[in-house]
Amino acid sequence: MKGLSQLLNQRDRLSDVRMKMLAGPILILMILGMMILPLPPFVLDLLFTFNIALAIMVLLVSMFTQKPLDFAAFPAVLLFTTLLRLSLNVASTRVVLMNGHEGGDAAGKVIEAFGTFLVGGNFAVGLVVFLILVVINFMVITKGAGRIAEVGARFMLDAMPGKQMAIDADLNAGLIGEEDAKKRRAEVSQEADFYGSMDGASKFVRGDAMAGLVIMVVNIIGGLLIGMMQHDMSFADAGETYTLLTIGDGLVAQIPALVISTAAGVTVSRVTTDQDVGQQMLSQLFVNPQVLILSAAVMGLLGMVPGMPNLVFLIFTALLGGLAWFLIRQKNQQLVKEEISAEAPPPSQEAPEASWEDVQLVDTLGLEVGHRLIPLVDSRQKGELLGRIKSVRKKFAQEVGFLPPVVHIRDNLELSPNAYVLTMKGAEIGRAEAHPGKWLAIDPGQVSGELQGTPTQDPAFGLPAIWIDSNQREHAQVYGYTVVDASTVIATHLNHLLHRHSPEMLGRAEVQKLLDKLSDEQKSLVEEVVPKAISLTVLQRILQNLLDEDVSIRDMRTILDTLAEYAPQQQDANELTALVRVALGRAITQQWFAGQDTLNVMGLDAQLEQVLLQAMNGSGALEPGLADTLMTQAEQALERHEGAGEPPVLVVQHSLRAVLARFLRRRLRHLVVMSQAEIPDDRTLRVITLVGGRQ
Repeated sequence: MKGLSQLLNQRDRLSDVRMKMLAGPILILMILGMMILPLPPFVLDLLFTFNIALAIMVLLVSMFTQKPLDFAAFPAVLLFTTLLRLSLNVASTRVVLMNGHEGGDAAGKVIEAFGTFLVGGNFAVGLVVFLILVVINFMVITKGAGRIAEVGARFMLDAMPGKQMAIDADLNAGLIGEEDAKKRRAEVSQEADFYGSMDGASKFVRGDAMAGLVIMVVNIIGGLLIGMMQHDMSFADAGETYTLLTIGDGLVAQIPALVISTAAGVTVSRVTTDQDVGQQMLSQLFVNPQVLILSAAVMGLLGMVPGMPNLVFLIFTALLGGLAWFLIRQKNQQLVKEEISAEAPPPSQEAPEASWEDVQLVDTLGLEVGHRLIPLVDSRQKGELLGRIKSVRKKFAQEVGFLPPVVHIRDNLELSPNAYVLTMKGAEIGRAEAHPGKWLAIDPGQVSGELQGTPTQDPAFGLPAIWIDSNQREHAQVYGYTVVDASTVIATHLNHLLHRHSPEMLGRAEVQKLLDKLSDEQKSLVEEVVPKAISLTVLQRILQNLLDEDVSIRDMRTILDTLAEYAPQQQDANELTALVRVALGRAITQQWFAGQDTLNVMGLDAQLEQVLLQAMNGSGALEPGLADTLMTQAEQALERHEGAGEPPVLVVQHSLRAVLARFLRRRLRHLVVMSQAEIPDDRTLRVITLVGGRQ
């Protein structure tokens, strides 16, 4: 029984869907049928009455909607109602011309009533009333509504990109979900479609008004000719009979048309709020008692002028004054209530308990952009920066040995329009500006010409640079500049900061993923080292030490092999790092001296080296004077060494390497300090620059 009930319900739903799908085609066929098939007067009465009722319903629906999209079907309704009126005009014209000689009710009671009762049977008055209604509909309401719809459509289309970017910004900031974003995008698109459709649909009403005038002229002339030639009526009788029927026919069509046009004007002229039109008018017209008092005073003065209808003006004076008094009294009561509530102690409301929903975790990596940079990160606008960031993360993983976190992108209206900020764990690590549509010409130090543009610095390496227009790009390349676009500037800056802060990004979760990946091939090695020989925390510290000196951790097998050998006797992370560096010596050397058998490096002056060894063996720390001297001489030697085009590598004794690396890299971040034990035996070491002496 339950299955049968479900089948019956499903059948009913399918029937409802089919009926709704057929409603539109059936209505169109009926409207077209009225233009072709003759209709009896009684059916015309029913259809004219239905037309009036439909117009009233459309007006009321437009009054009670709170935003235009609540009546999104209005353009289609406008088209159907216009076709319905024109079809009725054609059908009634046929009846009037065929049966008009029989009397006033030959075309139905409705047309007779509008032709006699509403205008008193006077065809001249009816003709004037009909023309006034047409002018009001055509020149005032329809023209104004069409203009509003046209301007609304234009502004809606202009505002679409901004609204779309606002939705994307809210989505990136986490203020809305993907479903809400899709819904809001659909609403923006529907609003543009609605105003565009209303702009076109208003032309139907204007055409309907013109058609009404043509039909009226045709009916009068045709009626006179038919009445006098076919039915032997006098000119006066034919004119009175057919003119009254024609005017009744025109009025019964124009009044619903005027109502529909008013509904169109109400729909497109409303301001979207949480109130309908009636509530907006009442809440804004009759809210200020001062306005009502002044209006009452003006009406009272006019009411006292001799010759004026004093009673009528004084009645409205009393009504406006009474309404103003009522509003003042209501406001005073509200103020008293507010004072009483302010003096009374606030009711104790228990604060809601905190929950884990209140905890907002910071993003490991973040990119905040000003509003002019939004197109660079908008996928719908083919923003190139998103693809560049993916490439940067992939390249970093291939070079360094672990996958960096996802970069969370959001807009920040507090930033300047072209600014961007790179954050790590909620703290700023980099800030610069980029100019979409322009190119950054970077001076590598050997340019042959000057460019016109905005001087700046390359955010990644601090080199002098200029933002130039696209038409100067080729000239900049000819002069020797390195020219990159705005997306590449930001991506390069991000890549530089990822390498610089790689130790901070390597957490326990990333280390565990590295071990899991290696376990697929070397499960026994992983189990021997972690957690038997060392803990996961110690391994993380060792890997961070390597990353801090720009050493790749891709060769996890060699790292774990070394730790498996030495960790049972040594648990200090710094000592284990030194041993791992020796094991990775060939890879470190390859990183800085690819394809070179002779290594041109920096070295320590023999006397300075002896002093440092004595200081390390004695107190274990550098004296302030010695430290300043060492830093100054290292800076000078590094400048000479890089000026010769050589890699910034300093080779020292193994016992000095760790101390000098920690000390010198505080200021000379790009300096590489290697120990002699890390140099492979098949490479020739050549010291060409001395720290503390000259070559």
